[in-house]
Amino acid sequence: MIDFLVIGAGIAGLSAAGRICEFGKTLVLEAEDNIAYHASSRSAALFEMEYGKPAVIALNKAGEEFFETFDGGVLSPRGFMLMGQDGDDAAFDHDFKNMNLSEISLDDARSMIPILSDTITRAAHSPSARDIDTDRLMQAFVKHLRKHGGDVKTKCPVTDITRTPNGWAVTAGGEVIEAKTLLNAAGAWVDQIAQMAGIAPLGFTPLRRSVARIAAPGGQDVSRWPMVFGPGETWYAKPDAGALIVSPANETPSDPVDAWPTDMELAEGLASYQDYVTEPVTRPIASWAGLRTFSPDRVLVLGRAPQDHNFIWVAGQGGYGFQTCAAASALVADIIAERPPAMDAGTVAQLCPSRFSSSV
Repeated sequence: MIDFLVIGAGIAGLSAAGRICEFGKTLVLEAEDNIAYHASSRSAALFEMEYGKPAVIALNKAGEEFFETFDGGVLSPRGFMLMGQDGDDAAFDHDFKNMNLSEISLDDARSMIPILSDTITRAAHSPSARDIDTDRLMQAFVKHLRKHGGDVKTKCPVTDITRTPNGWAVTAGGEVIEAKTLLNAAGAWVDQIAQMAGIAPLGFTPLRRSVARIAAPGGQDVSRWPMVFGPGETWYAKPDAGALIVSPANETPSDPVDAWPTDMELAEGLASYQDYVTEPVTRPIASWAGLRTFSPDRVLVLGRAPQDHNFIWVAGQGGYGFQTCAAASALVADIIAERPPAMDAGTVAQLCPSRFSSSV
């Protein structure tokens, strides 16, 4: 029997496993052929502390030092820009206020992104946003897990979960694995895993987001351009490997599946981006979609299930999985170790599964 069985090898499961492996033998199960197959491999990989609801922002801020030092540091400069046109003032002002940006002149905006259209009337910027080296971060968690005797098993879809007197018996990949404590980090499938375990689902909603990669506009060097959002997060663009990724920032409800974009979603994103720049959009080099899975209040769910304290939710990362993983996994470790959390009590309460107890 192992101590901790983590279901899901995205960033939520890997970071949790990388923290708790010091407390006992830990195994991570992944249904797909590779780790991070779904949302974690399709992330915009940005660390922006002011992005998200208050509890998410608290997690972002609590994890900053970890990102700056873990494995020699996994952050690099990027910056974040918000743009607006005539008629965008209400949405622009909302984002400007909530994300703690500084309004800049249009000349300053064009010094960062030379292809901005004359239709742009306002711009705001934050230099604090940074890229996350997501692959390096995940591999470092896996390395730490294995250093402490743990492991990751891929191609192991969970097909049955049974409560036993000593914990759980989980059927996965054709074998039965017994564990004292179960951690549910299954992304879009977290409610399905809960139901298998006899735990009431919390009502998570997977929302599809589509992305296209286009060639660098006009052959420009985009490597130092900031990530750009349209007002109200109606679209975004971000440098990526010498090209740009562009998204309509859509939130299309979906079943838990291997997500794929639609032509309409991609066209909407590219058209929104085109309105703000002078260079014509070229045919996408590639496209993909990912599921951003949210709880009913769009805040992460971290902690023991009220019905069974040996079932731990590590769920509802939404679009914040990477930037919250440092503090979220630390909180999970505190819960496992039964020690006072490093996070403040108010934030812990906002993340606790028991906040949904009246509805389950």
